[in-house]
Amino acid sequence: MHIVYVSDGKAGHRSQALGLFKAMQRQSVESMSFEEISIEDLALFPLLLGLFRKSTPQLKTSPDLIIGVGSHTQLRVLLLGKIYRQAKTVILMKPNFPFSWFDYSVIPAHDDVQASDHVIVTQGALNPIVNEQRHQSGRILIALGGSSKRHRWNDEKVFASIQTIVEQHSKNEIIITTSRRTPEPFVERLKRYPFLPHVHFFPVEQTPQGWIFEEMQQAEAVWVTEDSVSMIYEALTAGCRVGVIAMDRMKKDRITTSVDGLLEKGIISESLLLAQLPEPNAFKEAERVATYLLAQ
Repeated sequence: MHIVYVSDGKAGHRSQALGLFKAMQRQSVESMSFEEISIEDLALFPLLLGLFRKSTPQLKTSPDLIIGVGSHTQLRVLLLGKIYRQAKTVILMKPNFPFSWFDYSVIPAHDDVQASDHVIVTQGALNPIVNEQRHQSGRILIALGGSSKRHRWNDEKVFASIQTIVEQHSKNEIIITTSRRTPEPFVERLKRYPFLPHVHFFPVEQTPQGWIFEEMQQAEAVWVTEDSVSMIYEALTAGCRVGVIAMDRMKKDRITTSVDGLLEKGIISESLLLAQLPEPNAFKEAERVATYLLAQ
């Protein structure tokens, strides 16, 4: 089976597509290949010509599955689906076009869409993580985000939460990391803070690609600032106990409602004590979607 991923260049979107591909690869008895092509290499005029030629030179191999993530990829996915009619089209988001125009839409539950034969509703966005069962008892990861269109960064509030976690877990190994959205003055503050020997600080610019996924495989618990919703679901998929560090909210929307839903169900917690965090949940959304698509 050959899978073509129409890419808009965003790492988070690529992570979703890779998550689905890898899950299908693990489950399928036949060999699978993955071809990534940028929307910049899929100009509309050549694609329209491809409708008549039944092929397009941009693709090396005729696809069986065409995946798109991101609003700008959807038209290209539709046109490729018309050119290669044997291929199924899959959009990993709530599409801007009618659902019936795609073979399948994989949509997070916070978008409030009803599941159907061609709409698969998931808890959060897909990701390439699997629980490798390598978690070390007592190991803690703290992952920091930053301001967003729905959250305002509050230095003192976030720092107080970190300080509580550090002070309450003096016998635990603690790793702290940042994101590219974490305010630079706050990063400098953490660099100057006299952390105890059991605390290790790794700013994002000092971490290689895939570093945080590896840390999630080793951590028993992960605390995430609540703006980083994708990281919350990644930690859950990795099999960690998950806590959220509260931030100031500027508005309520489908994303904050999604986090509130996880809190209400007891899947994650706002507690800053490891002993009070919920036990790990078996989050395997990419596996579930892969199973469904392969069965079709």
